[in-house]
Amino acid sequence: MADQTTTPVASPCGAPGGGSGGGEGGSQGSTQNLTGMVLPLVVFVLIFYFLIFRPQRKRQKQHDTLIGGITRGDQVVTVGGFFGTVREVRDDTFMVEIAEGVKVRVLKSAIQTKRTTPAPEEKKD
Repeated sequence: MADQTTTPVASPCGAPGGGSGGGEGGSQGSTQNLTGMVLPLVVFVLIFYFLIFRPQRKRQKQHDTLIGGITRGDQVVTVGGFFGTVREVRDDTFMVEIAEGVKVRVLKSAIQTKRTTPAPEEKKD
């Protein structure tokens, strides 16, 4: 029969022989490895929160305040670009007059801005 020689197999933690004979060195390496993987993930989540989620929530809060403050007679602009005057406020819609005698029902979420009427200009003589 052929002479078989065995070569020692290194364990994942670096100790020869494949056993856990490394003592505390193996657990320390895996802890550092885990921290090295989790830390970038935490940083990534924080970046997303401050650059995407927080500003979006702030805009949504401002829009909800705007919608809550619209009353009958206010001039509004829809997301489609239509200018109109609110004639009736319902639960989730507005009746908006976009031309004389032309009324449309618009979702509250479709209102983009509330227009303020400019102050009348005084003529200088």
